[in-house]
Amino acid sequence: MNEILVLYYSRQGSTAAIARQICRGVEAVSGMQARLRTVAPVAATTERLDPAVPNDGPPYATHEDLVQCCGLVLGSPTRFGNMAAPLKFFLDGTSALWLSGALVGKPAAVFTSTQTLHGGQESTLLSMMLPLLHHGMYLVGLPYTERGLTDTRSGGTPYGASHVAAISGHGELSEMERELAFALGRRVAVLADKLQSRA
Repeated sequence: MNEILVLYYSRQGSTAAIARQICRGVEAVSGMQARLRTVAPVAATTERLDPAVPNDGPPYATHEDLVQCCGLVLGSPTRFGNMAAPLKFFLDGTSALWLSGALVGKPAAVFTSTQTLHGGQESTLLSMMLPLLHHGMYLVGLPYTERGLTDTRSGGTPYGASHVAAISGHGELSEMERELAFALGRRVAVLADKLQSRA
């Protein structure tokens, strides 16, 4: 296993843009690859309305993607200071993986986007960490040795990469946001590589 699963939900393109930068960071580590996946939207009906395969963008994630990858980077736009329902719905279905311990000891990180500067980024990132802790994963953040954390005037936190759409527009990351997303992907891939070499 030399792939990092970059799994996200995005409505307006901002979270997807961060995901692509994280993939670049993963693939900057020799021998590591990114596996980009998304999750289906949820609806208030019991009938499945979305196609089994998205019309565009990356494929929908399966639990097998989680098992096959050696690390995870999880992203969601903020919904009132929490992760979006489609991502939560996907994670809520992973109890069999929890029972088997399939994700124990794998590195994981989180990322988010908001419309406004104080739109709940940090609480959203923390909310996404909780199920990862229950799965026994190692959480990876961004240290202040990353220049972007002190230089940014938009997104970026020690809890994970982020984007503020009101500043640069939906899907248009600032230079610091791009750098921090790249750094987060690279950090997860480096740790995953080290953990695998010791196994």
